[in-house]
Amino acid sequence: MSLPSRLSETRSGVEAIIDAALAPYDLPVANAMAYAMRGGKGLRGFLVLEGARLHGIDASRAMPVAAAIEALHAYSLIHDDLPCMDDDDLRRGQPTVHRKWDEATAVLAGDALQSLAFELVLGADLPAEVKVQLGATLARAAGAGGMVGGQAMDIAAETASSPLSLAQIERLQAGKTGALMTWSATAGARMAAADDAPLRIYGDALGLAFQIADDILDVEGDSEKVGKALRKDADAGKATFVSLLGLDGAKTRARDLVTQACSALDPYAGDAETLRDVARFIIARDR
Repeated sequence: MSLPSRLSETRSGVEAIIDAALAPYDLPVANAMAYAMRGGKGLRGFLVLEGARLHGIDASRAMPVAAAIEALHAYSLIHDDLPCMDDDDLRRGQPTVHRKWDEATAVLAGDALQSLAFELVLGADLPAEVKVQLGATLARAAGAGGMVGGQAMDIAAETASSPLSLAQIERLQAGKTGALMTWSATAGARMAAADDAPLRIYGDALGLAFQIADDILDVEGDSEKVGKALRKDADAGKATFVSLLGLDGAKTRARDLVTQACSALDPYAGDAETLRDVARFIIARDR
């Protein structure tokens, strides 16, 4: 099965779990939660499943964890799109949640998806100590030391007296984008109580390559394919990997990170070829 087909299969599995979890609630906020889960690449959930496969964990046991990270990611996008943050009208080619409903519903839908993420982790068919570790590490990856911290740095950069340096942007994106990507890559090893060091290196490199690819798409991409407004960072004068490295330099850096990510998988030999395909896909995608 091709990588796009496997990503699609993962999205379908994740959406089925979310729909089942929301079925008891006939509320606008539940509809908004389900809406926010539609579309997207399903990449983080796929990394969870593939890491689990590498470590002999059945997909049926790993799928709730894959759904959890996708729910948490969707929460972050809902809030990131709000007028007080990035103020976006489109996400995945559709109206953002606060545009389709209202700002209060969007805030609450994001809050509830974050809570649901931890409910799904704790309800997975895994040993109790594994679920505790997954939940604790997910909380750290999502919080002030990870995604939220990176988002806060990004917002602060909008009013800073001077653009961020390359090192500062890498630190920002290691939180905003990279923390959840690395958590996803290492979750399978955690489920098996195995060494997660190779997948941590892989995830760190993958997350940074993903963000550089996003910056490149912001310059070269087609807004209809990407499904959101482009060139907002340039218009706002924000520093990006492209503005600091140049377009060719950013592409070279992304390719180097993919090489680094693939090399980190050497301990898994041919069993990790799908994860190598994911790394290559990251910088070849058009959305």
